[in-house]
Amino acid sequence: MAKAKKRQAMGRGLSALLPTDENLVQGSVEGKVIELPLDQIETNPFQPRTQFNPDTLAELASSIAELGVIQPITVRKLKDNSYQLVSGERRFRASQSINLKSIPAFVRVANDQESLEMALVENIQRDDLDPIEIALSYDRLINEIELTQEQMSKRVGKKRSTVTNYLRLLNLDPIIQSGIRDGFISMGHGRALLSVADKQEQLKLYKKIVATGMSVRATEQAVKPKKAKTAPAEDYTSKHVDSIKNFFDAPVQTTVDKNGAGKIIISFASEKEFKNIRKKLN
Repeated sequence: MAKAKKRQAMGRGLSALLPTDENLVQGSVEGKVIELPLDQIETNPFQPRTQFNPDTLAELASSIAELGVIQPITVRKLKDNSYQLVSGERRFRASQSINLKSIPAFVRVANDQESLEMALVENIQRDDLDPIEIALSYDRLINEIELTQEQMSKRVGKKRSTVTNYLRLLNLDPIIQSGIRDGFISMGHGRALLSVADKQEQLKLYKKIVATGMSVRATEQAVKPKKAKTAPAEDYTSKHVDSIKNFFDAPVQTTVDKNGAGKIIISFASEKEFKNIRKKLN
């Protein structure tokens, strides 16, 4: 009996220490961590995450049953004494699955746009996201929150070039994007395939990668244009290709003939990328 009581006390977690909404003066809950009834909380319609692994959710539920909710969820207050999730849906769902009546929650003030931004940024910080999920979250932040790539890179704590590399994956054929999401190929394979402008050729090479287990390095070699056997002036261009590529945020290739004359080829996969290159040239 004593052991059961101890286990029950442990399972209360933060709940044992927190006030409830009913014990606080109406309108004074913002900025506080309180104990909220689960039936007063609605899920976030802006939640970018749509899939929740049932096994890891069950593990989290087991942990909550044993120790309680350690980290509060975040909600925003609506009218009529109801609340909406901003972040922490896994904790919310796990608590529901074991029939908890209430959960620790930090209440903050946020409008629809702020709620969407917080949900997207929290989603991006997860460890188990695949590259396409990250790219889609970046794309939503740019288009729905109207952030520039520079502003977004600061929000999520990533280099601008990293953000650009993820966004460019969305220019791949949808079948290839699904292949990245399902783990058939890596982000490195996807970036290499972006150098192939023709979608049918992209798909053809993608199928070869999946069938043969081709490495990223081999894929990069496969998409490189065939160079002339005699290229005495190759060295004077190759050491500068990376700097040009970084400047334009686009794939860059150089070709040099036997007389030392050559071309710089800048590739783009969408009108948006073309406009970015044109802007840099201006």
